[in-house]
Amino acid sequence: MNTMTKQPASAKKVATFVASAIVLAVLPFIVGGTFGNSWVRTLDFALLYVMLALGLNIVVGFAGLLDLGFIAFYAVGAYTFGLLASPHFSLDMPFWITLPLGALFAAMFGVMLGTPVLKLKGDYLAIVTLGFGEIIRIFLNNLNAPVNITNGPQGINLITPIEVAGFSFGKPHEFFGITFNGVYMYYYLFLALTVLVVIMAWRLQHSRIGRAWVAMREDDIAAAAMGINIRNIKLLAFALGALSGGVAGGLFASFQGFISPESFGLLESIMILAMVVLGGMGNIPGVILGAVVLTVVPEVLRDVIGPLQMATFGKMIIDPENARMLLFGLALVVMMLVRPEGMLPSKRRKAEFEDAKEGV
Repeated sequence: MNTMTKQPASAKKVATFVASAIVLAVLPFIVGGTFGNSWVRTLDFALLYVMLALGLNIVVGFAGLLDLGFIAFYAVGAYTFGLLASPHFSLDMPFWITLPLGALFAAMFGVMLGTPVLKLKGDYLAIVTLGFGEIIRIFLNNLNAPVNITNGPQGINLITPIEVAGFSFGKPHEFFGITFNGVYMYYYLFLALTVLVVIMAWRLQHSRIGRAWVAMREDDIAAAAMGINIRNIKLLAFALGALSGGVAGGLFASFQGFISPESFGLLESIMILAMVVLGGMGNIPGVILGAVVLTVVPEVLRDVIGPLQMATFGKMIIDPENARMLLFGLALVVMMLVRPEGMLPSKRRKAEFEDAKEGV
């Protein structure tokens, strides 16, 4: 009886996996053919934000460490890649060196951040991590004198696209009579790496380390009493979360071909945290959904608000960018009031909110 029950369930999982793979494979052609290549570019950024959100979810969702400076690791990965793969230092190193180096440096910065804040939690930890993120941004913005390292506020340009054995992801290629330009090539590269990050996060969640993070998140004193090394577990969470951020940063630098400190402001950190919270902290599918929604919805509002104002009033009543963020913020407020546990919460988090409601 159990065998008969498991076989349909297994077949259903395989069918779901195959259907998802087919949809993701043809998605850029559907979106590009309907709305144009600019929306394929939006899909590329959605995948980058999925990687970032999954990395932050390790710190916030699994380990329960509130981090408002996660964008710093994104910046470290991006600048490491940009400095090593651009004419700025005339190194022009291959991506299989620059990308892992960026991820490694980001993980090192994660440990540097985690070490002095081991005793902090809650609001105090949030303030320290927020300050850390701003320190990195200001540091990058001013590291152009007396020795020009980061080129200051002007940023780094002419960053070499990722190239494997002479195959450049930044140039158009033709396969089976179909031309794939740069945004399509990068989509499939980002998709492959996003899948790897998802697998890593899933394996971590269901490992002894993941269970130790959950125990520490629920009660670190009880976890320490049970033999969990709180210091090492916290540092590992910061390092692995930063590792994912560093990989995303390197990919961002290669995809854009240009980076500057303005790309790594506080608003970006808040947006990534909103993706984790809105999607469902601690739940990988929820975090993915949150990242996609918070990447795509603002772009939809950007395309709708401006023409709608012109058609209704004949002139711009409010700047479309400000109106877009106003509506976006209002939608977040409503969402948190209606569904505070997130769009796809984990079973544990959903139960916690239900228990809280019953207690009230």
